[in-house]
Amino acid sequence: MDKKHSGKLPVKHIIGFALSLILTIAAAWVALGSNLPIGWIIGGTLAMAVIQAAIQLFLFMHLTETEGVGNAPWNMMFHGAIMVGIVVAGSLFTMVWAFDHGNMDMEHQDMQQEQMDHEQMNHDMK
Repeated sequence: MDKKHSGKLPVKHIIGFALSLILTIAAAWVALGSNLPIGWIIGGTLAMAVIQAAIQLFLFMHLTETEGVGNAPWNMMFHGAIMVGIVVAGSLFTMVWAFDHGNMDMEHQDMQQEQMDHEQMNHDMK
């Protein structure tokens, strides 16, 4: 067992865990149980999410520790953010394109059905 860790409680981790639980419960209450206007609910939830992300990064993911790794945590965060941006942009593009493309197919089918109905009506009149 390492000498500097023997007999000590991970106080920072316990505090971070408690704060994360409190923020999660508060966000759930704001979203589900409060009578606040929707703008306040969204703003409050986003603020609590940012605070919780900071707690996670600094207390659990050791963002400020650079012992032996240099700028690796910040470098990994930067590349992670780039990947998230690519995935989100690609997902939005795919959802929007598929939605429009699906509507065009339905409109085309509706036009074909109307044309067939019109032809059938003309044929019945003859």
